[in-house]
Amino acid sequence: MESDPFTSSSAVHLAVDLGASSGRVIAGGLAADATGGSEKLAISEVHRFANEPVRVQDSLHWNMLSLWQNIQDGLRIAGRRHREIHSVGVDSWGVDYALLDRLGQLTGPVRCYRDPRTRGMMEAACRRVPRDEIFRATGLQFMEINTIYQLFAAAQAGEPSLEFAESFLMIGDLFHWLISGEKSVEATNASTTQLLDPRTRRWSTELLGGLGIPAKLFADPTPPGTRLGTVQRSVAEVTGLSDVPVIVPATHDTASAILAVPAGEFAPAKPDWCYISSGTWSLMGCELPEPMITPLCAELNFTNEGGVAGSTRLLKNIGGLWVFQQIRQSLARRDIDVSWDQMAAAAAAAPEFALLIDPDHPDFLAPPDMIDAITEVARRCGQRVPDDHGVMFRAALEGLALRYRACLSMLESLTDSRIETIHIVGGGSQNELLCQMTADACNRRVVAGPAEATAIGNVLMQMLGLGQLASIDEARGLVRRSFAAKTFEPADPGRWDEPAERFADNR
Repeated sequence: MESDPFTSSSAVHLAVDLGASSGRVIAGGLAADATGGSEKLAISEVHRFANEPVRVQDSLHWNMLSLWQNIQDGLRIAGRRHREIHSVGVDSWGVDYALLDRLGQLTGPVRCYRDPRTRGMMEAACRRVPRDEIFRATGLQFMEINTIYQLFAAAQAGEPSLEFAESFLMIGDLFHWLISGEKSVEATNASTTQLLDPRTRRWSTELLGGLGIPAKLFADPTPPGTRLGTVQRSVAEVTGLSDVPVIVPATHDTASAILAVPAGEFAPAKPDWCYISSGTWSLMGCELPEPMITPLCAELNFTNEGGVAGSTRLLKNIGGLWVFQQIRQSLARRDIDVSWDQMAAAAAAAPEFALLIDPDHPDFLAPPDMIDAITEVARRCGQRVPDDHGVMFRAALEGLALRYRACLSMLESLTDSRIETIHIVGGGSQNELLCQMTADACNRRVVAGPAEATAIGNVLMQMLGLGQLASIDEARGLVRRSFAAKTFEPADPGRWDEPAERFADNR
């Protein structure tokens, strides 16, 4: 992020943006254009902090108290820096949840979606409620990390946390409650649970009952843009944010990010653009006016998640930059220190397609060591892992581009339309090698940026909720004139055909 574009008297909104590896408190609002033109949207990082799950014996927990302390620290810093704070809102990753008892206390630890308790739970749940019935009820992609299988695992194990629970909140909801004192379950994040009917936007009580999950825990979902109230007194005393409205953004970070895509028509029935929200996970899909719950959608294992203004995000979760990131962690454990820039440069210099890595291979979900996992998977597929680390770095990126290629073909089949432009937003939009690989592998134009799409979308929804912006189209127009994007055109896409065939054979 660039230097702070705001003065102490600038009116700002505070976006608490929680990711699966870090969190930030970001100030966003309108700022004067340096060229003297109309005001543009700007953002400035106020506070950044780490967020890593903690291993407790055989389980993975999120350190919620540390997150809450850091959020309060960030809000306090923002309060000192900015005299006019118009609102605050929280976005977070999906699927994970917290349970509160009747006294408003956590009934147990908040588990990470990579916790091993869900292993085998998807298959076990489908023996209780047939897979096709679950899809018809929810329209969601089947992944063992989904909330439904976390809760089913808790029910099957007889966890006391579920027995004493009175309220179900997702991660963003938990912090909205801590900030405002008001409980809510925001709709876009609720849609990631595989427990919500995307047509009615209500919980599937039949599904909950069939899996032994108490329906009483689930409050009606709250739409993005809702005003929950103001910062409660106990938080105001710590942060100095008195009488600041709490506005619910699209709390699922991908839903916020998609709001900030600098695209054209909002939720077209026949889309000519798609998005990739690129980070630890990649979420690739189209924005549609209605959910698409069809046999083909079920066959291709796509998901119908809620978007802003009643839209549907038809998408597929892809392993993302997780493999690339974890290779670096594996090297660090071997006392090899390498920067992200060094990894990108080594990948660019390495030979093409020397190793094919599927980012969605189940062995890559949470291995003790990613390099060991890649070596073992490659061996089983008849591939040799070269000693050159650059080949492994490149393979992690090429594997992503090949998954994007396959996903694009599926999206075009589902929507019966040709997609001309792929918008990449999020941190991965800054990886120019991956962006060019995506353009080449998919043979489509790629438009990269903004990198801070999630925080931008969070701020935009707060502005929409307060009536400072009138529509999604106006919000996206503001993004287009405020943040530069870089375009990548396909170059010799034919060279990806043969690797794509080998990649498909190895899946």
